[in-house]
Amino acid sequence: MGGFYEGRIFRPPSEAFSLIVQATIGCSHNRCAFCTMYKEKSFRIRKAEDVIADLETARGFSNRIRRIFFADGDAFIRNTEDQLIILNAVKRVFPECERVSMYASPKSILVKTDGELELLHEAGIDLLYMGLESGDDGVLERIDKGATAAEIVLAGQRAKKAGFAISLTAILGLAGEEGSASHAIATAKAVSEMKPDYFGLLSLMLEPGCKMYDEYRQGLLKPISPLIALNESGLMLKNMDSEGTVFRANHASNYVNLKGTLNKDIERMVKEIDNAMRGRTPIKEESWRRL
Repeated sequence: MGGFYEGRIFRPPSEAFSLIVQATIGCSHNRCAFCTMYKEKSFRIRKAEDVIADLETARGFSNRIRRIFFADGDAFIRNTEDQLIILNAVKRVFPECERVSMYASPKSILVKTDGELELLHEAGIDLLYMGLESGDDGVLERIDKGATAAEIVLAGQRAKKAGFAISLTAILGLAGEEGSASHAIATAKAVSEMKPDYFGLLSLMLEPGCKMYDEYRQGLLKPISPLIALNESGLMLKNMDSEGTVFRANHASNYVNLKGTLNKDIERMVKEIDNAMRGRTPIKEESWRRL
């Protein structure tokens, strides 16, 4: 039978008004050195009948559900047959639903055939959220991402070819000051190759409970300054070619909020970064940054 949410629920900002239903518990990887999400959970895939029971229960809460987000981390990992059963239930229970989305790891995409990906998109999954974090393989190895840049790019390309919209994120500051330039340029290259529909930039924030926080407390890791973070974001934008991608760097963690559409707004956003670096516009105080 269905049940209540287990543990903390995480969702992308754009899913604020979506019905959130747990299809998996926790994250299938759950080893990223910067992340504290899902640490209290052991990963498992919920039974399809339990997910469907939650959908049917939720029907009684609202007469109009436009969007459904399937949590937790990497809900796309479940097998195609089970996904199709759940998607058929979505159409039956919520015929008015306009968008179904979920987090997807590179592995969860790459283990599926092109035919399976097309079938899942046709059955109703519209949008996949992916974490690139960095296009630099050295950074990806240090943060224990569990995939190379080439694998993440290939996963995104295959998903896009199958018809999915892709929302991609990367994180400023993962390479420290020394590796900042290579992290920025390699990330810009990966984004340019993948050409996601949406791309969001966050800035590294360290919380107790992750490996990078422990390294910081031990003096092994020095977070980058606001100016280095701004320079990193500007360098990334200057090297990016992803026409039509909706770009956002307005997460609470960012020192300066940016938004626009690539490539047409790159020059304007680079100027906004330059103005902040020169003190012409304010940089967010550290106390105002929040996860």
